[in-house]
Amino acid sequence: MSPDSTPPRDRRDEAPQFVLPLVVRIERGAPPARTDALETAARAVLVLLGDERANGYGAWAEAVRNWEDARIRKVVRRARGAEWRRAEALPGITVTGKAAQVRVFPPIPLDGWPKDLAKLQVSGTELDDPEPPVAADPAQPVLWLNPELEMSAGKAMAQAGHGAQLAWWALPEAERATWRDAGCALAVRTADPADWVRLTGSGLPVVRDAGFTEIAPGSCTVVADHPALRQGRG
Repeated sequence: MSPDSTPPRDRRDEAPQFVLPLVVRIERGAPPARTDALETAARAVLVLLGDERANGYGAWAEAVRNWEDARIRKVVRRARGAEWRRAEALPGITVTGKAAQVRVFPPIPLDGWPKDLAKLQVSGTELDDPEPPVAADPAQPVLWLNPELEMSAGKAMAQAGHGAQLAWWALPEAERATWRDAGCALAVRTADPADWVRLTGSGLPVVRDAGFTEIAPGSCTVVADHPALRQGRG
């Protein structure tokens, strides 16, 4: 099952729609690097999925199940200063990268945003990498971005989160535990254009966007390349 996928309507469209909120901290004059923000957002999704509160009879488990039963959506908003402090006061988890900070919250109804999150801006989140990111470690999970698509940082963060989640779903429980114990380490990189067709046809999890914002419905945005999923593929 692909997040934000675009087949004909099915039972997921009839279910109440939920969204996973993520808030990235972007202080004026000290924004995080783009790749750092993307990787931190993807890790934040995994940290929430692996949290005991999101599983079994945990406090967030019902919200997570409701979210997973519908079209899975993630929305990234940005905050600074007092906005960030108010966001941190709400139930959630803050995940820190090299410099980036992303707070992930339990899923909420699509029209049920808490006041302090609803006021945050969602569009136009732009970040840059001061230097090109180093080559990804082949022993580490890599979320490969489509080299032919242009996405804002916020959109790309959501798509990286989708890719991380697809990899998580595809892994056996033991591999999930290993990844969780390693801090959900991963890399996000833009694929080489010459390699994109091979990646999308490799059998690895592929994110196909629903086209709610920025890009055309059905666009392949991310290939989730986890070492445990590569055996016998591609």
